Amino acid sequence: MPVVTESDVRAALARVNDPEIRKPITELGMVKSVAVADDASVDIAIYLTTAACPMRTEISDRVTKAVADVAGVGPIRVELDVMNDEQRTELRKSLRGDSAEPVIPFAQPGSLTRVYAVASGKGGVGKSSVTVNLAAAMAARGLSVGVLDADIYGHSVPRMLGTDAKPTQVEKMIMPPIAHNVKMISIAQFTQGNTPVVWRGPMLHRALQQFLADVFWGDLDVLLLDLPPGTGDVAISVAQLIPGAEILVVTTPQQAAAEVAERAGSIALQTRQRIVGVVENMSWMELPDGTRMEVFGSGGGHAVAERLTRAVGADVPLLGQVPLEQAVRESGDNGVPIVLDSPESPAAVALRDIAGKLSVRQRGLAGMSLGIDTTRHL
Repeated sequence: MPVVTESDVRAALARVNDPEIRKPITELGMVKSVAVADDASVDIAIYLTTAACPMRTEISDRVTKAVADVAGVGPIRVELDVMNDEQRTELRKSLRGDSAEPVIPFAQPGSLTRVYAVASGKGGVGKSSVTVNLAAAMAARGLSVGVLDADIYGHSVPRMLGTDAKPTQVEKMIMPPIAHNVKMISIAQFTQGNTPVVWRGPMLHRALQQFLADVFWGDLDVLLLDLPPGTGDVAISVAQLIPGAEILVVTTPQQAAAEVAERAGSIALQTRQRIVGVVENMSWMELPDGTRMEVFGSGGGHAVAERLTRAVGADVPLLGQVPLEQAVRESGDNGVPIVLDSPESPAAVALRDIAGKLSVRQRGLAGMSLGIDTTRHL
């Protein structure tokens, strides 16, 4: 039988990631001690970030499973302890640096995270459904994805992602819950039951700022913001807090909805943001005989894309058309996005195609406003 050493066990623990932070527990200072007895049994003590850590069972299971793969290992006993204040401070510094005030990582010049602000002119066009399905589809492609539910008054992202988990706090960092491999934060996680949020503009701005700066998002490839309908306080705050965020406009084929969606997209002219494209939702209903019923008319998505292209002077493509399906609503109510629940359905195929287009886009200056006033001459 091979002899089990402490270094063997620690090497196995280096392959265990913290479920929330997504980094090895050995790098995070979470391994308190390792002891290997003569009979090859192993005692491991692990630090949790907080006493109320919701992932304590999962962490213990991951540690046990990893160490069990060490050749010749005997019984494994895992003891859980809790970090003290000094240890939590060191953890925070290792993750966020020693800045006195939290900064918004996505607003920094070196940020490689693509930020998409999902907007609509009016409610009821399926903006939140599009957001969570795009997030789930991107995560399924292997990207690191986060969703910020910026629709403070009409939050619905936790329901659609199927989680009622609460964030945990480590020092001044908020650890967002993860559902379907998507990190997610919403005001719903900080209110009791279905209590309404009654706030004015400055409080909305502050909440959005905290969600962006205080939440430990980690190294995201993509951050999706589910904006409230219209062109109000939150849309303006997003432009101020993350100037590099790109706008994704969601509309239905209905001309009245398209006209309102165009106004939501046109805010980019004032905020100098880029419009990444238009998604037409509820485009048609496929009938059993193979024909299509255009419940909300047709042409709205094309019209919005064409008019926004002319308005901003850069190409604004129609990224896709998503059919109207009952399964989309059912999957949202059940907390499993349709791209995961029924991946071969027409709506899921369309949403995955849109997610693919957004996933492969490269960051750069092409098509982005540089804030130059062309009406002035030297």
